[in-house]
Amino acid sequence: MITILRAAVCAALFLFQGVQYAAAQDVALTSRDGKIELSGTLLGFDGVFYRIETEYGELTIDGTGVDCAGPGCPNLENFVAELWLSGSATMGKILMPALIDAFATRNGYHATRQDEDENRFTFVLVDQKSNKTIARFMFRASNTDEGFADLLADEADIVMSLREMRPDERQRAREAGLGDMTGLNRSRVLALDAVVPVVSASNPVRGISPLMLAQVFAGKITNWNVLGGPDAPIDLHLPDDSSGLAQAIADQVLRPSGLELSKAVTRHPFPADLAKAVAKDPFAIGITSYAERRNMAILTLTGTCGFSLDVSRRAIKTEDYPLTAPMFLYFPARRLPQAAREFLAFTRSPTAQIVIRRAGFVDQTPEEIPVEDQGNRFTNAITVAGADITLEELQRMTATLKPMARLSTSFRFEAGSARLDAQSRSNVQQLARALEVGQYDARRLLFVGFSDGDGAADANREIALRRAEAVRRAVITAAVTVNLERVVLDVDAFGEAMPMACDDSAWGRQANRRVEVWVR
Repeated sequence: MITILRAAVCAALFLFQGVQYAAAQDVALTSRDGKIELSGTLLGFDGVFYRIETEYGELTIDGTGVDCAGPGCPNLENFVAELWLSGSATMGKILMPALIDAFATRNGYHATRQDEDENRFTFVLVDQKSNKTIARFMFRASNTDEGFADLLADEADIVMSLREMRPDERQRAREAGLGDMTGLNRSRVLALDAVVPVVSASNPVRGISPLMLAQVFAGKITNWNVLGGPDAPIDLHLPDDSSGLAQAIADQVLRPSGLELSKAVTRHPFPADLAKAVAKDPFAIGITSYAERRNMAILTLTGTCGFSLDVSRRAIKTEDYPLTAPMFLYFPARRLPQAAREFLAFTRSPTAQIVIRRAGFVDQTPEEIPVEDQGNRFTNAITVAGADITLEELQRMTATLKPMARLSTSFRFEAGSARLDAQSRSNVQQLARALEVGQYDARRLLFVGFSDGDGAADANREIALRRAEAVRRAVITAAVTVNLERVVLDVDAFGEAMPMACDDSAWGRQANRRVEVWVR
């Protein structure tokens, strides 16, 4: 009885989902001695715990201490875990099926796909030895907006999103009892992508500055001759405005410039439609994801200082390319069935990272990049060095970093904030796990802070050093079981000495404010 009462008190901390939402039915849970009974509508069962809606509110009960009666009671002997996923079609139709197939293969399951319609389908996992159904993963692959709407309506366990959750959505989730969706265990970056400007291969233009890109899609620049192309009007193409990708484009391309999107934009419900329209029109420009670039030409991001930023898998992983677009999974504060928890754990594994890469997306496996493979970074540092960056400081930076390799794991901050951005928060967890398993034992990791060029060089270096120290602390805090006697974690900073982009735009300054990790 005490156990049941405690479970009721702690109901807000553990919420569960295990049965199909449309099948919620009445149940009565009775303690083994028959002295306490709770009745209500079964909202979920994860194989151990019941989640029911009662006259006292939503409660969670440990199934080992009660008997269940009523039409909603699950089959305890042949329990089948059920998980509802809703949101991004790109993730739901391409990435998640590949991961589920790999997860099933690793665990000795057979995965069968059952299609309901174009956007709704189910993966059924069957144990090959016992021939028992283990789990059903049910998908609604539409767009990010609908994914969050389903979550708030208690019609999804996991949201697949191509953007971060909006503040108003987080507030509504908190009010709905779903917990703080910004917490470490409420979301994760599954894979990485980027927002890229694309044109037809027959278009002679091959570069554009981030500001001009924003001006083009705001309707401020309407002719290709302004961009060095032919005297012809520019046709604009974007994904459907309800997609997370379109919202990420608005956040990363238009919002930093304070511009509004032109009304003369052709929207496309599917990336393939956008690619087809742009590829056949020499006067078209579109913005899409790196994974959906297909046979279009990607424009290089340029700047007035002579720096250019080309997109690549490595540049996305390091966030050296400024328009990155992490792919998120969001889940509320409820306990998922064991099969679902095992699948989520699998998505962080080295095997899953290979699957992500083969599916055309960018994985999060840390890579060591030797100095000789880092392009013209040191040359650029010398080229743009001003009066504030002394030869002595450049020599110190070169002497410090040249014997080391740069990890692809970088850390950047939200605009105007000391808070790490979403990809960097995920990187903290990734690096912490690597430290915990001893991946860098007997090695030295150096957290190196860099800044933009606004302000005095000494002040910028001090700010960069504080950021490096903050990242180091965050990683140590996350690496609960790491043995700090087996690895050296140091910090240093070189301020504005090695810019990645021009400081003439918000995009460039954002790219320059970073903490890199170097290893020896």
